[in-house]
Amino acid sequence: MSTTVFSADLRDIRFVLHEVLHTSETLKAFPAHAELETELIDSMLDTAYDVARDQLHPLNRVGDREGVHFADNACKTPTGFRDTFKELAAGGWIGISASAEFGGMGLPHIMDTCTGELFTGAAPAFVMYPGLTKAAANLLAIFGPEDKKALCCTKMFAGEWGGTMCLTEPGAGSDVGSNTTKATPSDEPGVYHLEGEKIWISGGDQDLTDNIIHLVLARTPGAPAGTKGLSIFLVPKFEFEADGTLGARNGIYVEGIEHKMGINGSATCAIALGAKHACKGWLIGEEGQGMPIMFHMMNEARIAVGVQGLSAAAAGYQYAKAFAAERIQGVDIKDFGNAAAAKVTINRHPNVRRMLMWQKVHVEALRALVYDTTLKADVAHNTTDPDIKRELDGHVELMTPIVKAYASDKGFDSAVYAVQVFGGSGYTQEYPVEQIVRDTKISSIYEGTNGIQAMDLLGRKMRKGSGVLFLNWLNHCNEELERCKELDELKPLVASFEKARDSLGNSAMHLGALGMEGKLHAAMLQSKNFLDQFGNVILGMYTLQQARIALTTLAAGGVSADDEVFYKGKLLNARFYMGQVLPMALALGKVVTSNDESVFDDSLFV
Repeated sequence: MSTTVFSADLRDIRFVLHEVLHTSETLKAFPAHAELETELIDSMLDTAYDVARDQLHPLNRVGDREGVHFADNACKTPTGFRDTFKELAAGGWIGISASAEFGGMGLPHIMDTCTGELFTGAAPAFVMYPGLTKAAANLLAIFGPEDKKALCCTKMFAGEWGGTMCLTEPGAGSDVGSNTTKATPSDEPGVYHLEGEKIWISGGDQDLTDNIIHLVLARTPGAPAGTKGLSIFLVPKFEFEADGTLGARNGIYVEGIEHKMGINGSATCAIALGAKHACKGWLIGEEGQGMPIMFHMMNEARIAVGVQGLSAAAAGYQYAKAFAAERIQGVDIKDFGNAAAAKVTINRHPNVRRMLMWQKVHVEALRALVYDTTLKADVAHNTTDPDIKRELDGHVELMTPIVKAYASDKGFDSAVYAVQVFGGSGYTQEYPVEQIVRDTKISSIYEGTNGIQAMDLLGRKMRKGSGVLFLNWLNHCNEELERCKELDELKPLVASFEKARDSLGNSAMHLGALGMEGKLHAAMLQSKNFLDQFGNVILGMYTLQQARIALTTLAAGGVSADDEVFYKGKLLNARFYMGQVLPMALALGKVVTSNDESVFDDSLFV
């Protein structure tokens, strides 16, 4: 295998979809997905892999080197982006989970997730454009104005129009409640005039589509301060008629683009509304509902960031594994000092093997976390049982900040390991791993920094219903442990895991007690450490689960030689994780409960 050609582990993707999650059996129980056969899933995966490798990946380096060009308030995307975007749209990939009502395939969101892993791993900057378009259309499909919803969604899912999310403003940053963009009712019924500025808007302008639908947060006259005073508006680049005919240029223009560390093929724009001429916007929902509505898109985007982290981890691992199998350097450690000894590939060296194994177990556990969260969201969306829906919605709510933050952090860490495996070669642009590092770092920052995700996890999700979301997850975890204990080979690993689980529970109780005492600063100081501890334990559970399934399959017999290696690898994953990764949970537990508050000394940072 070439060390510069994109590849993906379809075997493990299928393992998670079919053998761990039983995706087809789970979703076929619902009328909307009654025809979701395993063969259909596999066929789509094969096709998506071909698209990712042959169409998208060639754009990755081009986009990085060329970047986006800005002139006359317009953005020009890198060579090949426009044609490939149209090919991707023509293949139906933007509307894969959209309703047939809007021209979509009507497939479950987990199909977006698994194909999205492939697409994003191949060309993350390019995928920002269809990804945001799809997310914006999904919001409009639920909340869009009735006279515009069908047209906009159909055009967007077809890739004829693009979409963005416009939240951030200069000076406000993550403090969305400080936004000052104004929306004033006009003489035209239902139309507001918007005035203000937005920054860091991904896809804020591009030459891929005929029109762009911006979803803009703004404040109407007399609205209260903070997030409760924000409303959300549909703001098109071009006005349009009911039949889709484009009309006058609307008063929303790009003022400039950001020159970034990575994802250079993605246009990140500063946008002015109403500076040149009137900028028209149409209210979505009611005044003051901006943040609750926008959270539908933000939560989808946060799961998508988790997919980005997984994609970076997976791509980096595939490149590193291939390079380590080809790069000959040094002798086997047993032959040190023997000048006549044969040189070996670097995957024979212990530390390289450690790094590759770290990447492998994180990729495969993150995949299970992200896919499982998406599947549970699909079931919650389709079930008619209110109790099941409430529990699964709660699970997704709890996991969302962890998927976003932990997957993006570990995706970056895996990319860094990939560079280290390549050595000096990895630091050069001759190989793709240095770009993965640059492209991936942003994922821990946007859609709410990972520190903000940690505050959300601790301050909202862990407190909800007096901790019911966490307790439900703990019960699910303990059920899996009981299944694992039935296998002798896993009993010692389960014993190690239970110590980490108990440490996590102790951390949760400690932080809860700090909150009850009113020591909110002390509790939030440890919020990121707690999220990392939680993520570490969660991945351990998925690693054990996969080892259990693999051992059970091996015991049943009849597997091929290749599959025997694959399944034995799952047991090795569990041993490595429990021995060399899970102990971090115990260390983080000690940090969380240390009661150290030295950072709050006022003599610091002056």
